Amino acid sequence: MDVIVLIARILFAAIFIASGIGHLTQSDAMAGYAKSVGVPAAKLSVIVSGVLMLVGALSVILGVWGDLGALLILVAVAPIAFLMHKFWAAEGEARMNEQVQFNKTLSLAGGALALFALFAMVPELGLTVTGPLF
Repeated sequence: MDVIVLIARILFAAIFIASGIGHLTQSDAMAGYAKSVGVPAAKLSVIVSGVLMLVGALSVILGVWGDLGALLILVAVAPIAFLMHKFWAAEGEARMNEQVQFNKTLSLAGGALALFALFAMVPELGLTVTGPLF
């Protein structure tokens, strides 16, 4: 079962490794888009969210305070749903697309919260470097 949980952690966190790298290597383009949808301090927001995603994902994969890593992902992702995917303010096809993205992003936040609970409730999760921080 330990290997299955490790595979699940890798599969969940892989998107945040890729997104975190993208946020840090393409921060100008991402900040431009974020600014266009009204995100405050767009460049700083892109960089901070990228660091949170990358550090959180590595923590989850490696099992180094995985509970903290899951919370970092949650903190990075949850605001994105509300700041970037304002489907309630869009119309037509854009509204539908933004609602899909909103739901996906919120679902990832829920997954991060569930992973936090798993790390916290099962301190002997297996195949981790450290136990939970919280």
